[in-house]
Amino acid sequence: MTFTTLFTGTAASSVAAAYARLAEVFPGLRAEVLAEDAAAPSGTGWVGAAELAGGGAALDAFLAWDNAQVLRDYGQQARPDVVASFGLHRYAWPACLLVTVPWFLHRRVPRVPVEDVAFQRALGHLTVRVREFACLPDDPAASLPGARVVPDEAALRAEVLDAVADHLGPVLDGFGPRMRRGRRALWGMATDEVVEGLWYIAHLLGEERRAMAELELLLPGTTKPYVGTAGFRELTGPQGESLPTRDRASCCLFYTLRPEDTCVTCPRTCDADRVRKLTPAS
Repeated sequence: MTFTTLFTGTAASSVAAAYARLAEVFPGLRAEVLAEDAAAPSGTGWVGAAELAGGGAALDAFLAWDNAQVLRDYGQQARPDVVASFGLHRYAWPACLLVTVPWFLHRRVPRVPVEDVAFQRALGHLTVRVREFACLPDDPAASLPGARVVPDEAALRAEVLDAVADHLGPVLDGFGPRMRRGRRALWGMATDEVVEGLWYIAHLLGEERRAMAELELLLPGTTKPYVGTAGFRELTGPQGESLPTRDRASCCLFYTLRPEDTCVTCPRTCDADRVRKLTPAS
């Protein structure tokens, strides 16, 4: 069940239905829209995105969870940069959906600066305060307070990229010193989170192919600071079936724990292994 709060006649109501649909298809994550005067949650397990962006003790506590998970599940100590990579992924993947899901479902793009987002990872719970969103001229929400009308789909795609960069840029600054990666590599990770998050949710929605087409338009490979294209391509399965895959712009470093078990979209995974992983067992 989702507990997303609806606010008739406000910018928040423009995205509430999209977040409710997200929770329906992916119950492990829910996004709650806060009223303008509601306090963001705090306490055990909660962290503000602005705190992650600031580094320091809040980020230390956040990454301690990832470090403990690696020790518990794999029985070994991961390098600090590997732990930081895991932590960034586990935040950025859901955070990007705050922007991409409303865009994909309703052609609305909320602005979600780090000051307005909090995360409880154990519960898979995000809270967000939506003060402004972009939409198309024919959107019924165009008359709502906080709406900013843009002329066409291309302009709306630019809003998606700007909104994600506005949120993730400060977060990358917070994680960056722990990552042992340059800015290009960090934005390669951001590019992957945008693509793979929406691709996965769209699959659950039964709209995988549309999402792939939309993401290819969103990321043609020329938009800074993002790195590379959406990276989709097709493989052929053992029965001649089409198997969609993509090439990541970055590596999550999981191979440092399990060299023999790379992700299906990892640059280290050859096409033969991808086909094997993507083909259901008979």
